[in-house]
This record gives sequence, structure tokens and C-alpha cells, in this order.
Amino acid sequence: MRKKLAKRDGERATFRATFERFGKKSGWMGHEEKTVLLKDICDASGAIVCDHLWFNFTKAFALLNLQPGDGMQFDARVKKYVKGYFGRRDDVFDKPAEVDYKLSHPTKVMKVAR
Repeated sequence: MRKKLAKRDGERATFRATFERFGKKSGWMGHEEKTVLLKDICDASGAIVCDHLWFNFTKAFALLNLQPGDGMQFDARVKKYVKGYFGRRDDVFDKPAEVDYKLSHPTKVMKVAR
């Protein structure tokens, strides 16, 4: 669990991060969706709040022409979510469901010097 984010649950704030790479995930009806991996996420004071987070590749990220190592800044809300396996298969031995925290609805996304 991301304990530093848990302390800020529901808060909207400004964060800085470093772009690591693009990825992909299965979306609705099996369509592939592009994702963005950010690492070393810090708050406005420079304190690291988590080591990495994945975001959907939105229009705001697309406009930046991101390259690995680019520094960026954005506003987002800290939200709670439940992660884990929720299926009915007995042969899947995955981690049980647990609560974790993420940054949601990034806005004012821009490149900055790192």
C-alpha cells in the first residue's frame, strides 16, 4: 500500500514525476489501451509520495511528446481503489483483494526540468 498517499486521501494537489515508458493494457472488449508509467512521484515540497504509478494515455499526455527521462508536473486527486483478482476461477492463485491508493484525473499536465 502507498502509505504516504493514504495520508492524503481525497486531497487534490500538484505533483512532479519522471516519465519512464509507455505500456499497454486490455481495455473494454479486449481492445488494447496505451498507458504511461511515471516514476519518483513527488509532492510540491519535493517529498516522494510513491515510487511509480500507471496512467491512461490521455490527450494531455499525447500533446507532450514524451521521451524517457522527461520531467513533468500535473495536478491530481488522491483516490482509494481495490486491487486484486475478483474472478471465480479456483486455479488462479493471485493476491487477495486489498485497498491501495492512486492519483486520479490528472490535469494541467506539462513538461518541466527535472
